[in-house]
Amino acid sequence: MADLLAGAGIFDVDVDDAVADEHVRSSAYRRVVLVTASSRSRGRDRAIVAAILRDPIEMVSKSAVVALVDRIAMKVTGPAEFRQWSAELLPEIDQLKAERHREFIHRRVHDWLFYLSIEDGHMPTPVELAKVTDWMQRVLAEESTSLAVLALLDESGSRKKIRNIAKNRAGSRKLRAQ
Repeated sequence: MADLLAGAGIFDVDVDDAVADEHVRSSAYRRVVLVTASSRSRGRDRAIVAAILRDPIEMVSKSAVVALVDRIAMKVTGPAEFRQWSAELLPEIDQLKAERHREFIHRRVHDWLFYLSIEDGHMPTPVELAKVTDWMQRVLAEESTSLAVLALLDESGSRKKIRNIAKNRAGSRKLRAQ
């Protein structure tokens, strides 16, 4: 813990408190993730993920790793860069004992690859859309600027709420375009 915090330049966390209290550790991990994601270099990411994943409470470590995945996905230049970055982390992620935690992180990576491919110009099919989580479908419904993607979500979204968000956003985008 001390090395992880020092490596991120965080010196105001009591290491003994962090070791003893999962809430203090979780907060410290969030800060480490922020520093790590804001760095231009990705060279230390695997070692940082490995250190976080040694936490005795997998839910705490999983949450921190997911936060890093989310931040890096929003920072990369495209799906190829994210695919390469995430592939370097998968051996560490696969060390998690709980299969549900491993699967959750793998699904999140898949979701972001899907999102980034759309941002890169790919128009997904209904079958591809069905393979991403409800969370990612909602992110797309709330953030996509593509009328074609919004129409797909309106027609094929997995939940009524997703379909309604997409339908309403597509309608308002059409009005603004007129």
